Amino acid sequence: MVSGFDRFARHDELSPTLAGSLMISELSCVSCHASDDPWLQPKRGPRLTGAGNRLQPQWLKQYLADPAAMKPETTMPHVLSQLPESERGEAIDALVAFLGSQQQPFAVIKAGGALPVVHEFWKRGDADRGNKLYHTVGCVACHDPDPNYETVESKPSAIDELIEQLDPEEIADLGLASEARRVDSVPHGDLVSKYSLRSLTMMLLDPTKTRPSARMPSLRLSPLEAADIAAHLLRDQTAKQIDMQPNSAPQTMVEKGRGLFVALRCASCHDASDALTGESSGALTVAAAKPLSQLNADAGPSCIENPDGEMPRYALDNEQRRAILARLAGGPSENRTAADEVDFRMLQLNCYGCHRRDERGGVGRFRKAYFETVGHVDLGDEGRLPPTLGGVGRKLLPKALAAVFHPKTVPHRPFMTARMPSYSADMVDPLVRGFQEADRVDQSDAVDILPPQKEMADAGRDLVNTGCVGCHAFRGESLPGVVGIDLAGTTNRIDSKWFYEFVLNPSAVKKRTRMPTFFPDGKSNRPELLDGDVRHQISAIWAYLKDLDREPLPEKIETVRSANYELAPSGKPIVLRTFMEQAGTHAIAVGFPQGVHFAFDAEQMRLAIGWKQRFLDARGTWFERFTPPADPLGDAQIAMPASPVVIVDENGGEHEGVNAGYRFRGYRLDAAGVPTFLYDVAGWSIEDRIEATESGTLKRSVTARRAPSVRGDTSDQKLHLLAHAAERLKPQGEFAVSDQQGLTVTLTEALARTGSLRRSGDSDQWLIPLDSQNRNTAILEYRW
Repeated sequence: MVSGFDRFARHDELSPTLAGSLMISELSCVSCHASDDPWLQPKRGPRLTGAGNRLQPQWLKQYLADPAAMKPETTMPHVLSQLPESERGEAIDALVAFLGSQQQPFAVIKAGGALPVVHEFWKRGDADRGNKLYHTVGCVACHDPDPNYETVESKPSAIDELIEQLDPEEIADLGLASEARRVDSVPHGDLVSKYSLRSLTMMLLDPTKTRPSARMPSLRLSPLEAADIAAHLLRDQTAKQIDMQPNSAPQTMVEKGRGLFVALRCASCHDASDALTGESSGALTVAAAKPLSQLNADAGPSCIENPDGEMPRYALDNEQRRAILARLAGGPSENRTAADEVDFRMLQLNCYGCHRRDERGGVGRFRKAYFETVGHVDLGDEGRLPPTLGGVGRKLLPKALAAVFHPKTVPHRPFMTARMPSYSADMVDPLVRGFQEADRVDQSDAVDILPPQKEMADAGRDLVNTGCVGCHAFRGESLPGVVGIDLAGTTNRIDSKWFYEFVLNPSAVKKRTRMPTFFPDGKSNRPELLDGDVRHQISAIWAYLKDLDREPLPEKIETVRSANYELAPSGKPIVLRTFMEQAGTHAIAVGFPQGVHFAFDAEQMRLAIGWKQRFLDARGTWFERFTPPADPLGDAQIAMPASPVVIVDENGGEHEGVNAGYRFRGYRLDAAGVPTFLYDVAGWSIEDRIEATESGTLKRSVTARRAPSVRGDTSDQKLHLLAHAAERLKPQGEFAVSDQQGLTVTLTEALARTGSLRRSGDSDQWLIPLDSQNRNTAILEYRW
C-alpha cells in the first residue's frame, strides 16, 4: 500500500507518470537502479541497527518467510522467493541470527522542567489512556480506528450533509466523489508478535530514529504517552514482553546471515552494522544494478512482473504496474513547477491524510469524528480539523513555516486534540521552500500595512475589543468560553499583506472560514475611528498586535479579569475541576451550601482537603493559564489522610502509599448535585460519595463491589478501608479516632468493631477489612 496512490491514483486523480513516480519512490527502486530524478529518491526501509533490541525473532522468521502475509500491503518485496524452498528455512534462521546481532542501546530519555520522565516509563503504560490518545492525537489519520471506540457527536459540515442526501451519480456529477469515499488505512500488521512494550514505546517516542523516511512521523508524545499507546496496541499480548531476550545464535550462523544480507541486496534498502567489524552498512553493500533509465519497460521478466532469478518479488496489482511502466516509458517531466514539487512531497509524506490543498486531500469523511476540540467545544470543522494549506507559503513567514515542523514549537491551536507531527529538517526543507515558491504571487498592487505608530496601537486595541475578543485569546487571556487562536506573536508569523487581505475579506482568502468580516463591502463599521479609513484601521490592529507584549489587554478582557468570580454555593453543591496545591493538578473541588467544602485528588483517588465558610475564586481556573493553584477562600482548613480510602494489602503487608493499580472513572451527580467518585482497584469497583451535613461535618459513603469476572478469586490481595492515617492516632471512644491536627473520623459501630489500629512505617493506620464479601459499604464521618 502507498497512501497517496491508493487514495488518488486509483481514482484517476493523478497523472500516470506522477502515480508511477510515487510508486517507484515508495518501493525504493532507485536503491538498486540509480536515477538522478529527485522525485524517485528511495524511501528505503527501516534502519536495522538495533533490530536485535526491537524486533521479536519469531516475528522476523514469519515476516521473512512471506512479508505480504505477515504485514498485508507491505512495500517490502519477498527477497527469499528466489531460493529453493528447501533452502529457505536455513536462510531465514541465518538472517534472523544476523539481525539478532544488531544490538544498539535504547536512547536515554532525560527529564527536564517540561518533560517528567518516570523510571522505566515503558512499563507504566495504561491501555485505556492509550486507547483515547490513539484515537485523538492523530494516529487514525493514517491507521484504522477501533470500531468500538465511541466518538463525541459533532455537527456534520455542509458538504457532508449534502453528500448524505445524494446518490452516487449525483455525487460524481458534482465532483464530490473524492469527498464522499472512504480512505483506506495503513495496516499495522501483527504488532503483538513484532514488538516488546519497550521497543514499541521507544519507536513511538522517536519514529525517525528507526524510520528516517518520516513516513511514520513523530506525534510529539511524552514518554508516558508513548507507553500508553504501546500498551493499547499490545493489549492482546497474552504474556507481556517487556524487553527482548539476548541473541544466543552461534557466530557461524551470524556470519552466514551477514553473507545473505549482502547477497540478497538487503543493504540497498536497510542500514545495518557489520557484525564482524561493528562498522555501518557500507561494508555490506553490493554493486548497483542497471540504471533506471536503461531498464526495458517491455522486458518479459522484471521486478514488477514475472520476476525470475535474483529479482525481488513485489505484491503489485495491475494498476500499480501500469503506473510504474508509464513512468519508465515517459521519463521525468521537464516542466515541473514549485506547486508540482509540493504536491509530490505531500503525497509521499501523506500530508493529504490531514490537510487539504488545492482541492486535494484532507481528513477522510469517515475519520472526521475522531478529530475533536479539547472539551468538545463547538468550533466547527475549522476548529477541530487540521487547517487547509492553500496559500500557506504566502501566509506564513519563512521562519514561522519552518518552525511548524520543529518538535519544540508550541502549537498555535491548543484547542485541537490532533497534533501537528514533527519532522527532521532534511525531510521537510524541500516542502518549506516549495510552499514559499509555489504560493508567491505578484504583490506589486497589494495594499501594505502602514508603519506602526503609538496612536494607531490605541485605535487597534479599541478595534480588537469590538470583535476579535469574541473568538481569540491575547497573551493567554480571553473572555469566558473563548478557545480560538491566541493572537500574541501574530506579527512574527504572518505576512502583513496576507493579514491585510484576510482581515478585509476573510472568505475571499480562506474558503468556508468562520472568521466574519468587520469591513462589509470594504467599509468600516467604526467610522469614528481614524476617519473610518479601512487601510488605517487594519494597520492599527497590526500595530497593536505587534506591540502586544507591552500594550494593555483589550478592555473587555481587562473587565473580566477585574470582576469578582468567587463561587458561593446555594441550593445545590458546586463542582469545579481545578488545580490546587493540596489536591494536585487533577483536583475536583466541591462546595456545599452548608459552608463545608472539600477537594478530591482524582489522580491519587483520595480526599485531599476540607475547609469551611467561603468556597473558591474561579477566576484563575476559568481565565488564566499557568497561574498558581487555587487556594480555599474559607477558614478551618484540614488536611485529610495522604492515601486512598480503599487500599490493597498484599499478604497483610504494609500499604506503600501509591496509586499503582488504581483507575479513575470520573464521577456522577445525583439529583441533589452531590458527586459520587468512581474508580477501580484490584478487581473492585469503588463508589465514593462525600457530602456536607448540617452539623458542619463531611459524611462519606464508600461502596466496594467485586467485579463479576474476579468473584471467587483466591489471590492473596486483601482489600481494606483505610479509615484514618496520621503520624499519631488517638482513639475517641469505641468508634472514632483523631489525629494531632484535630481531624476526627467516626465509623458505624459494626464497622468499627472489625477494625484495628496498627503502626506502618512512620504513621498509625486505622484499617478495616473489606474483602469478606462481594459487596461492602462503609460510612465515615469527618469532624474538625
